[in-house]
Order: sequence, then C-alpha cells, then structure tokens
Amino acid sequence: MMAENRCELLPLAPGGLGAGLGTSLCRRCSAGLGALAQRPGSVSKWVRLNVGGTYFLTTRQTLCRDPKSFLYRLCQADPDLDSDKDETGAYLIDRDPTYFGPVLNYLRHGKLVINKDIAEEGVLEEAEFYNITSLIKLVKDKIRERDSRTSQVPVKHVYRVLQCQEEELTQMVSTMSDGWKFEQLVSIGSSYNYGSEDQAEFLCVVSKELHNSPYGTTSEPSEKAKSDDEDTGHEGNDSD
Repeated sequence: MMAENRCELLPLAPGGLGAGLGTSLCRRCSAGLGALAQRPGSVSKWVRLNVGGTYFLTTRQTLCRDPKSFLYRLCQADPDLDSDKDETGAYLIDRDPTYFGPVLNYLRHGKLVINKDIAEEGVLEEAEFYNITSLIKLVKDKIRERDSRTSQVPVKHVYRVLQCQEEELTQMVSTMSDGWKFEQLVSIGSSYNYGSEDQAEFLCVVSKELHNSPYGTTSEPSEKAKSDDEDTGHEGNDSD
C-alpha cells in the first residue's frame, strides 16, 4: 500500500502568496513557488516574504519603491542587514502580518487603504519599522484627521430632577451609577409628618453626558438608570 501524501497547509494573506488561488498552500507547494522565485529569467523579479508566519508574494520593483526603506535594503542583499530565510527560501520578518498588508499595498499602487477593523496606529508602527517615509506621513495625517473628527463631536448633557425625602437622600446619591453625577440639592421644606417627626424633602439634580458618535447615533440612558428613576416614583425632566 502506498503511503498517503498529506500537505501541511500554510496561512494565506490577502494579496500575498497564493492570492487568487482560492485555497491555502501546503509547504511543498510554497517551496515550489520559492524555487520559481529564485530561477533566472523573467520570474526572478518575484520575492517571497514570511511575515510573522504568513507568506506574501510580490516583486522586487514593488519592494524597492522607497530606496531608504528596510525592504529596499532587503532586496539589495545589504550586507549590513541581518536577514534570514526559512526552509522555503522566503525572507523571515518577525512582524505582524495584519498590518503588513496595507504597507505592501501602498508600495504596489501608492494609495493608503486601511480596512475598518485595522487600527491606523498599527499600520504606522509598521511604516516606521520599514522606514517608508511617505507612508509614515500619510498615516499620521489620517490619524490626525480621525482624531479631529472625534474631538468635534458634540456632547449633550441630560439632567434629571429627582424628588426624595431626607432619609432616602444618602442611599440615592451613593447608589448612582451608569455615568450619572450629582449636581445640586434643593430643599423644598417638609411636606410629610410621621408621628412627631417632620420629613424634609429635597429636589436632587443629576446629570449625564451623552456622546454623539461620528455616525450620528446617540447613546441612550441605560435601562438601569430608567428603572431607578421609575422606582423612586418621582418625575424627571430632560434638557440639553
């Protein structure tokens, strides 16, 4: 009986080694592509990178866009650059492949494209590591633009006026949560008489900040805050 050949699959990255094949590459297939990359002739322009365990396939021309970058020096076999290769012949780079994708795509087409689930700060770290000066400037500008939009988001203040008796006051203030803050206490005299003791009544003013998101939605008071207000049995009013 012939032994069954099994492939050990390697992870793929968007735009990396094996892009467009619709499947993962096994180690043997990856090594085959490595041999192609090292053959003389038209295919010698291809370079494979192993970034944090994920393979990327690109051209020397792409990696040499910035002559001051780490990747340029890698392609030029800079003797001062300590670079190793794995068993498939790919250059080993101990960095996060998630953030390398936008860096490589920038070198390919000169545009900064970052998916919503990727932090700009992570891409900036990689751009600085690879010393791609034009990309560093673009990412910093994008971060400043994002922070500027966030700082311009208006903040609303919601106020509530709660009526309570003196014996309820301490408990009510100590149990406030969900962002509510005590603002003011106004005495409205004594309206209740229990035996020989008068119970002083107060109006307690509390507030909470409601931040509008950049997408136009506004957070609402939590259900806990609403139920606490209802359980108190008093009316409240909201105002900006």
